[in-house]
Amino acid sequence: MTLAHWIYALGTLAVVITMILRRNVVIPCILSTFLIGMIFTGSLVGAVTVVFKANLAALSELGSIFVIIGLMVAMLKSLSVTGADELLVSPLRKLMVSPLISYAILVLSTYIISLFFWPTPAVPLIGALLLPAAVKSGLPPMAAAVAIALAGQGMALSGDFVIQGAPGLSAKSAGIPVPLVTSDGAILSLVTGITAIIIAYLMMRKDIEKFRPEGMKEAAASSEVDAAMQVHAKERKGQNFAPFLAVLLVVAIAAVIFSMFRFNIKGGDASALLGGAAVLIMTVATLLVEGAMGLDKVADHLTDGFVFAFKVMGQILPIAGFFFLGNPEAVVKIMGEGAPGYLFDIGKMLADLIPAHGFLAAFGMLIIGIITGLDGSGFSGLPLTGTLAGAMAAGNQSVASALAAIGQMGAVWSGGGTIIAWSSLVAVAGIAGEPVLDLVRKNFIPVTIGLVVSTIVAVLFLM
Repeated sequence: MTLAHWIYALGTLAVVITMILRRNVVIPCILSTFLIGMIFTGSLVGAVTVVFKANLAALSELGSIFVIIGLMVAMLKSLSVTGADELLVSPLRKLMVSPLISYAILVLSTYIISLFFWPTPAVPLIGALLLPAAVKSGLPPMAAAVAIALAGQGMALSGDFVIQGAPGLSAKSAGIPVPLVTSDGAILSLVTGITAIIIAYLMMRKDIEKFRPEGMKEAAASSEVDAAMQVHAKERKGQNFAPFLAVLLVVAIAAVIFSMFRFNIKGGDASALLGGAAVLIMTVATLLVEGAMGLDKVADHLTDGFVFAFKVMGQILPIAGFFFLGNPEAVVKIMGEGAPGYLFDIGKMLADLIPAHGFLAAFGMLIIGIITGLDGSGFSGLPLTGTLAGAMAAGNQSVASALAAIGQMGAVWSGGGTIIAWSSLVAVAGIAGEPVLDLVRKNFIPVTIGLVVSTIVAVLFLM
């Protein structure tokens, strides 16, 4: 452990303490990045440069999320002017008759879509179609965001038993068959997810009781609910086009989903397909409503969308930049060749202190998984946890599979992410129009309890 490693560890601790105190963590991240840059480069100029490059690296990694949120918000604004969005969700209001039912529908729909396409493209889909109806049924935007995050970024991505990206990485690193980790991971993801989802709803009951649908017009004018609702309080325009645009959106999204299945489009490519469709729908809607003035109005919608995206997520860049210093691949882009992955080095050091079997081994693996997820990726730590699981199991495949699945739970539930603000969780917060750090706080206790319960289940029944 070098001095820079200790600075990284202390910086991480400072971030956790600052979040517990309900304060913004940008300054601790900037200062920690500066100090590490100073130590590694040995110069003030180098340290200042590292601070900038860390932000640039974060933007490079998270840029696609910024863009998809901006485009979806721009599209929803162009539709909301006509009232097409209200027509779209009106059938769903018959199903979403209460906050609890809306919460359950959000969980199930997000989980199913995320299993096949991963959460990144699922979030804008759910945000466009279901979130407005859920809010109108009496479910607060924050509760809706919690449901989407826990079901998508948490339960679906940590199990990943359809695409099998996560269990494939874990199994390959542990040197065991993929079906073993896939099976154990699916079980633990469901245990963690169901536990967290139920506890989260119970903890938010008071917030749900205070939230009143009749206050939506006032809330619609604020930034505290999803951006699609922000124009509801304004004058309508082009209402005669609303039915056509509502049908167009449904057909377009159905075509996107069909294309994903038909051509096996997943992950970032699926998000690109959805984002491109959003741009085309926005263009059609604006030209129909505005006519020749649509040439200028399209630019206004895009500007509003991207301003909203950066307003919600801009603060995440310096935070993500600091934690990217812990990733061996990302840190090279920031500080150059020879820079160590501070976070992964700390994880390897902790692994040497963990016994090979029992509860200590299981919870030690969980902690290492969570630590590797702090870089905001979720998947980058799976080779480490998988390798450690294989080494600790000493040839016992069932033990190796269980330990690898536990590490997978820790890495993906943290960095995937549900309790890390600088992960793809920013997309969920952005669509819901809620501060991402507040969403992290809402998720933290339910997710922690869920991970503890699933780890106990793994020790008792899988090892």
